[in-house]
This record gives sequence, structure tokens and C-alpha cells, in this order.
Amino acid sequence: MSQDIKYTRNLVGKKPSFRQNKDQAASYRILFYLLVIVAGILIVSLQRRGVVEPLFLPTPVPTRTVDSYLQEARDHFAAGRIDDPDQTRLDAIEAYQAALAMNPDNPALLAELSRVMTYSSSLLPTIEQKRERLTQAREYIDRATGLAPDVSSIQAIRTLVYDWNANPLIAGEQAADYLQEARNAAARALQLDPNNALALAYYAEVLVDQQEWTQADEYARQAVSLNPNSMDAHRVRGYVQESLGNYNAAIEEYLKAAEINPNLTFLYISIGLNYRSLRVYNRTLEYFGKAANINEALGIMDPLPYIEIAKTYAQQGEFFIASRNGEKALSFDPTSANTYGQLGSIYVQARNYEGALPILACPVEGCTINVSPDEITDLEGNTLMTCPVSGCNIPGGDYGTITIEPMPLSSLTVAYYYIRYGSVLAALDLCAQAFPVLDAVGDAYPNDPVITSILEENYAICGR
Repeated sequence: MSQDIKYTRNLVGKKPSFRQNKDQAASYRILFYLLVIVAGILIVSLQRRGVVEPLFLPTPVPTRTVDSYLQEARDHFAAGRIDDPDQTRLDAIEAYQAALAMNPDNPALLAELSRVMTYSSSLLPTIEQKRERLTQAREYIDRATGLAPDVSSIQAIRTLVYDWNANPLIAGEQAADYLQEARNAAARALQLDPNNALALAYYAEVLVDQQEWTQADEYARQAVSLNPNSMDAHRVRGYVQESLGNYNAAIEEYLKAAEINPNLTFLYISIGLNYRSLRVYNRTLEYFGKAANINEALGIMDPLPYIEIAKTYAQQGEFFIASRNGEKALSFDPTSANTYGQLGSIYVQARNYEGALPILACPVEGCTINVSPDEITDLEGNTLMTCPVSGCNIPGGDYGTITIEPMPLSSLTVAYYYIRYGSVLAALDLCAQAFPVLDAVGDAYPNDPVITSILEENYAICGR
């Protein structure tokens, strides 16, 4: 028979417990919270005294790199946004300058910026603005060649910069020196690399300006052959053909340049000018219109395309539409004395002497005007121009009273503003005012037969 056997075990000590001791855990938590609070109070106090800085502040070191600014600059140039007056966004020049601020002794960067600044001068309306921009470009390329005198590409760009600075209207008595410096730089660039397409192209440009057309044509041809995808090479070859009077060949080269860089408005301006030389006005207006449309798409208020459109219509005798385009150009920047001169000249061609008189007074004698988004008036409240639907733009938005400084007699363009102003005064029998203006032109250009004949005609009108 089976029997159940019972085992017994006496338990000694404390009862087993499977729960945390509440009093001890609570004490640790309280102590931890007190330490956190004390630490927080201490950090806040130190921050207020400036001993430590708050967390998550923006880093004082720029987060962008030189390469990122450089790529942005190149993208802006390709897009045609070279020199955008809108200060809320970067353009090509500003992006290059931002990169240069981070690496000021980079010769390649300095050279690229000087090239872009040189091209941008073609978009500026006045001789003074062009001179200032080209002077800046020259300073940058001088720094670049000082840092890297034996780099062919930098010497090539030096050729471009000094050649454009050698424009007699800009350089005056220094023109010949700048042109020789450009030629020296081209020779040095080709000595360092005989197959440098840019050096060959820019050398061809120099040779045109020295009236060595045969050699210029050969160098331009070599440049295009070595680098058929170079905008610069095709642009220069177009310039060579234009200088030779081969306008159709010039147009063909400029079009190839525009295929490579389709957003550079100065290429379309060149195409339009060559079509105008051929008197193919519909194509002229088409390409000036392309330049205007690119600027509009980019939000760039450049008056140059509208000035050229206005000149083209005036050349065809369509003065009303010419005037409207001239007024459109002026609405972009009512502070530009040069644009007043352009518009006043169109009024003269249209025989609108009363309208031309106050407009031409601005570049010749200077003027003080009131500008609003709706109109431009003189100080007596007489309307000089009604602004287009888009309104008149003032750089910086400072509407109100503006003083326009007169333009010095520094170029033939300005001389003709003076002549037209003097002619209008003579036509309106204001001879006492006309004589000093006409005399100033005669003193500045005593040996120009065309100017002399115009002056004599106006003196005859006034009985002098």
C-alpha cells in the first residue's frame, strides 16, 4: 500500500518580496529632478550673463562653399542673369563676388569674374557705367595675372578685358596703351599654349580693333576649328565678319554662339544690329524682341532692347511706335540721362520739337523732375511722359524729386544729343539758348565735317 510522504521546510528570515521599495525609489527620483532643476537655473543664469551661448544658434561660419557659389554664378551666366538690379537675389556677378569673398586669392576665380564683368558692360546704357564696370574687370584680371602670370587661360581673359577697355570712348588717351597690353597678353597666352582657342579668339578681336582684318579672320577661324562649342569663339568670328561688312556671315556666327548660350541677350542684340544693317527690319525686331523677352522672363529691367527697337521703328519712319518703345525704355530707369537723350532724339526725328525740348534738356543741361509710378513731370507739374501700364520703375523704389546730371561731351553719341537739343532750340527761335550748346559741340569736335555742316545749318537758321 502506498503512502504519501510529506516534506516540510521551515522558511527563515524576511518574507520574499517581488515589488520595489516605494520609499527608496521615490527618494532617488526626487533627488534627480532637483539636480535637473538646479542645473537648468544655473545654465539660464550663465546665458543671461553671456558666459555660455544658447543651444541651436546658427553657426557663425558660412555653410556654403566656394564651389557652390561658383556653380551658381555659372548657372546665372548661362541663364542670362548677369547683372540683375533686383537686390533680393543673386546674379552672376554677385555670386562670383560671394565666392571670391571666401577665397580672395584664387586666380582662376578672379579671371572668370573679370570675363563676366567685361561682357556685362555691353548691357549698361551709359559710357560712365561702362567705364566703371570695365575698370573693375581690369582690376580683377590684374590681380589674377599677378597671382598666376604663367597660366594661358588667365592671359587669354586678360586679352579680352584690356581689349574692351581700349574702346576710345571709354579709355580716351589710354586706349592705345590698353590695346597694346591686350595684344601682349594674347601673345603670352599663345606662347604658353598655342592651341588655346580662347586666346586665338580674343587675339582676333584685338587684331580687328587694330584693323588687321586678314590675320584676325584667320585667328578667328582657327579658334572655331579648335573649339566649335565655344560661345566666345563664334562671337568673335561674328565680330570679325561684321567688321568686314559680311553681315550675313556675321549673323550666322552669332546664331551659333546663341545656340551654345541661348540666354545671353547681347548676342541677340548683335544679331539684330546686323539685320538692321541689311535693312531686314522684321528679323531685326524679332531678335531685339527676343532679348527683351529673355529680360522680362528673368525680371531684368534692361532698357537696351527697347532702345534698339525704338531706333529700328524710327529708321522706318514709324515714329509713334518708336516713341512708345523709347518711353518703355525710360520707364525702366527714369534716372538715366542717356535714355532721355535716346528718347529725345526719336522725338526730333518725329518733328515733335515741343516734346523733345524738355526731354533733351536732361542729358545736355541736367534737369530736376518728379517721378511717380504713373508719370514723370517737371517741377511746374507739366507731364514729360506718361508711364506705361507696368508703371515707371525707380531703382530702390525712391519715387519723388530726382535730379538728372548732364552728360559731358565725351563721345559722338552725346555730341548728337547736344546737336539735337541745339537744333530744337533754333527751330523754336530760342537762339540765345541754342548758341552756347552748339558752340560747345563745335569746340569739342572742330574737325568733324558732318558735325560742322549741321552746326552751320543751325547757325544759319538763327541768322548767325
